[in-house]
Amino acid sequence: MDLQLEGKVILVVGGLGLIGSAVCERLTDEGAVAIAASRHSRELTMDATDQDSVARGVARIHEDHGRLDGVVVCAAPSARTLDPTRNSDPQQVLEAMDQKSLSFLRVANEVIPEMRQRGYGRIVGISGQNAFLTGNITGSVRNAALIIIAKNLADSLAGTGVTVNAVSPSIVADEPSREIAPAKSGQSRAVDTASLVAFLLSPLAGAISGESIAVGHRVLGTTHL
Repeated sequence: MDLQLEGKVILVVGGLGLIGSAVCERLTDEGAVAIAASRHSRELTMDATDQDSVARGVARIHEDHGRLDGVVVCAAPSARTLDPTRNSDPQQVLEAMDQKSLSFLRVANEVIPEMRQRGYGRIVGISGQNAFLTGNITGSVRNAALIIIAKNLADSLAGTGVTVNAVSPSIVADEPSREIAPAKSGQSRAVDTASLVAFLLSPLAGAISGESIAVGHRVLGTTHL
């Protein structure tokens, strides 16, 4: 299926990470101009925890390409980097939110005005299935907050041609297990998330906004309406 992404200019914040690099590869395969941004990217340096850095990066894209059609934010450190002994430590919770959910909000706020003016744009935030689980306050809050932010932004942009969605991968593995334990999510590959993100970034997904979509079986034994 042609996703109609040929020539679309798309910023991937966190584009050097596991999921971000898979998204860039998928977008490039579709003919899009995928711009990988991160603190250490040679293509575009951006620190999503710094509003000035975000503004400079977005301005650079407009200077180089004249427009920005879509944004993916997957810049947060892996959950495995969080200190499990500090899961309920308010300082770790705040830092994790700043690195993930607030970074998403900073980038979204920077790109929305131009997208709204043009009447077209696609914004996707990478959350995680920890949002649906208890037992890890840091992991739950940083992911749930991103989903809530995405829904609020989507509602504020309803009818403008700009969509905002959240994608929540499960544990990412090169060879995902088919076994799914109760109260656990199913594993998935980075390319599985990349394929969904590419669709949500495409003109074909204009009727989808304000959604939170899981990749890998959503937590077994729970319901979501």
